[in-house]
Amino acid sequence: MDRKQKESAVCDQNIKFLRQFAVRTAALLIVVIGVVVLFDPFYQYHAPLPGLKAILTDKEYQCVGTLRNFDYDALIVGSSVCENYNNHWFDEGFDCTAIKAIRSYGATADLCYLLDQAYATHELRYVFYNIDPSSLSASTEPTYELTKCPMYLYDRRFLNDYPYWLNKGVLLEKIPYMLAYSFIGEYDEGNSYNWAQWKYFGQDLAMGMYTRLPDVKQMQPETANAAELAGNIALLTAQVEAHPETTFKFFFSPYSMLWWDNACRSGERDAVIYNEKQAVGALLAYDNVEIYFYQDDEDVITNLDNYMDMIHFSKDINYEVCDKLVRGEERLTEDNYEERLERMRALSDRIVREDILAYYAE
Repeated sequence: MDRKQKESAVCDQNIKFLRQFAVRTAALLIVVIGVVVLFDPFYQYHAPLPGLKAILTDKEYQCVGTLRNFDYDALIVGSSVCENYNNHWFDEGFDCTAIKAIRSYGATADLCYLLDQAYATHELRYVFYNIDPSSLSASTEPTYELTKCPMYLYDRRFLNDYPYWLNKGVLLEKIPYMLAYSFIGEYDEGNSYNWAQWKYFGQDLAMGMYTRLPDVKQMQPETANAAELAGNIALLTAQVEAHPETTFKFFFSPYSMLWWDNACRSGERDAVIYNEKQAVGALLAYDNVEIYFYQDDEDVITNLDNYMDMIHFSKDINYEVCDKLVRGEERLTEDNYEERLERMRALSDRIVREDILAYYAE
């Protein structure tokens, strides 16, 4: 065999090797993609396979997929204070099937984005919506892209899902984790996104997480956030108007007295009360709206053993709030809502003047 024939033979072998390598690589990629799509731990394409549980621990990656693909007729909507509700409490109390639509800081625009995702594929009997005070003065633009959420999971273009398909963490961590929790132990699917397990709640931790302002600032005008407030109220009322078949149960959660002390000392308290009055007044105009107010529950908010910081309370408080919602307690009406909010203003004054003194010497 002459030199040219040898070179040609080597070339043929190399081409054959490259073809085999390409075929094997493509086959491996197809297998990997198939495994991810089949088990789908972020629930982008389907609900859990028969025999597997819905293991929900990564809301930024899983929430939108569950809203599109799970079977439900009710939503628990809100910020991180809603993550420790057990969905089954609402299922039993309202004879529904509920899942969570959660965004950590609960901005109105972000939560309405999640509602739009749900309504695109589902009809809802109930929306249990926690209104955080900060949400009424937040930006009226969704923040998912700004905060670097995985937008390839949020759009509806499957062809750009390759960061999900070819993700070592998904293949070697998320799928085994889902399988392990489905078959080992007693994972409760109702505890989706729950963070309370192994957390400590107590006044020493809550006080340690609170940095009190040394000086009391001048109180801001009530209308300090008027433009943002109007936009956020418009977002909420648009949802209510667009879905008259849904009963919206809005509620205000019990933030600790530390939060109210900070609101007073920072000069934000009057704007907070004003914002809530305006939002409640606007929403009560609709027949499919109910509003419940738990911010002024003195037994809860002045007992710092219920908290781990200014805002986040224990799962026991989540249960109490849900139980009161089921029983219809502390409902606001057009006749009483202004009085209740003024009571909250008076309570916040008392917190600053008296209750907080047990922890701070003036």
